[in-house]
Amino acid sequence: MNHNEIGIEALNQGNIEKAAEAFTKAIEESPKDPVPYINFANLLSSINEFERALNFFQKAIELDHAAAAAYYGAGNVYTLKEDFMKAKDYFEQALKAGMENSDLFYMLGQTLIKLEQPKLAMPYLQRAIELNEEDNEARFQFGMCLANEHMLEEAVTTFTEVVTRDPQHADAFYNLGVAYAYLEKKDEALEMLGKAIDVQPDHMLALHAKKLIQDAE
Repeated sequence: MNHNEIGIEALNQGNIEKAAEAFTKAIEESPKDPVPYINFANLLSSINEFERALNFFQKAIELDHAAAAAYYGAGNVYTLKEDFMKAKDYFEQALKAGMENSDLFYMLGQTLIKLEQPKLAMPYLQRAIELNEEDNEARFQFGMCLANEHMLEEAVTTFTEVVTRDPQHADAFYNLGVAYAYLEKKDEALEMLGKAIDVQPDHMLALHAKKLIQDAE
């Protein structure tokens, strides 16, 4: 194995010191190769050394302006720092550099939600689901965006798919209940809110919504 491979294996095993040593050697051997800088940056990010991580990602980008993994890694760091505007910019750069995976589209959608732009988030979340049908969290967030845009029938379909895949998803049951309530389907709303409470008995929003509907009878 080369030093990068040794470092990645050590990092996966939680051996930070060995990984750092291996990535350092990889950088010394190939100072013009962006890959070991990206690997070292990911290591630094994993131990919350965010500023140092960004420096290494930036070095990788200087060496290769099309280093999609560096843009993506920097976007993740800015997400952790809750600087969502910069995170969005870096994720968009990763997209322009050719990265095409569900995690990138999910993170782009999430940053746009944090920036209170759910309508813009929708196509990215939809693409994340297309690329990875098992990403139920992306599906749930997509449903939230649909509900926010008052596309309630579509939201019901999406939330139903979420709870079919994960019968313990209390928040999806709750949002199904709310969507049914807005669609004036009281019985369905109460049933879904009841399921949310069955899964999570202290789900305050579901308890409150159920009481509001029952009190209105």
